[in-house]
Amino acid sequence: MKIILVSKRHGHARSITLGGWTRALLSVCILGLPAVAGVLGYHLLVAQNNSDLFTAESRRAWDTALAEQQSQVQESRQRARADVAALTLKVAELQARLVRLDALGERLTNIAKLDSGEFDFSQLPALGGPEEAEFGDAYSPPSFIDAIDELSRQIANREQQLETLDALLVNRRLKEDIFVAGRPIEKGWMSSRYGRRTDPFTGKIAWHGGVDFAGKEGANVVAVAAGVVTWSADRHGYGHLVEVNHGSGFSTRYAHNKENKVKVGDVVKKGQVIALMGSTGRSTGPHVHFEVYKNGRSVDPASYIHRTLR
Repeated sequence: MKIILVSKRHGHARSITLGGWTRALLSVCILGLPAVAGVLGYHLLVAQNNSDLFTAESRRAWDTALAEQQSQVQESRQRARADVAALTLKVAELQARLVRLDALGERLTNIAKLDSGEFDFSQLPALGGPEEAEFGDAYSPPSFIDAIDELSRQIANREQQLETLDALLVNRRLKEDIFVAGRPIEKGWMSSRYGRRTDPFTGKIAWHGGVDFAGKEGANVVAVAAGVVTWSADRHGYGHLVEVNHGSGFSTRYAHNKENKVKVGDVVKKGQVIALMGSTGRSTGPHVHFEVYKNGRSVDPASYIHRTLR
């Protein structure tokens, strides 16, 4: 196979003779160009499609991630709202408990009969002192939740202590109220003692089961202890009689009254006026006949008149 080359500038011609292997190689190159072009075009097309596919998948991935983040933000917002609501309820509970402590403190102040203003539960406790050298680092406050929990524990502890103290004071006051002690009159004097004496009507030695307190007619007769009225009417020899049961086996009687101020079933307090002094029944003048019974037996009231609670 010959290939003739003609020069345009010089007009010369030159021929090239190709051998068998050269012709085969040239044929392969000429025929292979379309195949190579096709392969290259195919790869370019596949690459472009893959690029488009990668872009779509990336977009879907980003959309999914964004949706998850929005969901997490919404959940965080809901949790924050729930936490704020819980904290609000906790603060309200602590405020209510503080009000209760203040009321309980005022009550204890009244029970203990402290001077007015000695303990003012509506004010913060006074603090002070000269400035001194500081030790260590500055105080680092705990977290908000920890501080609330600690305050709640302290309040619960104070509540328990104050309630215990309140119970003790109330029990003590109740014991003082039902403790049989003192005189059954506000004004007057003891005119006859307990035991053997000369009967003022017969002149003979007789047993006197109580003590007499003489005074002005119409003077107040008071209960020597708290209790329940078990008798309030006329009784042979006693005239108008008031009997009070104080519990623990104790009861007292107040006789010869001009007028009874209480009725059966009434609950009376220590020092309460229960009758007016008179001279009804077997009596020689205005006085109150006072008796004390312990477990159903008459005892000398004199030992209870100056009695003190220990």
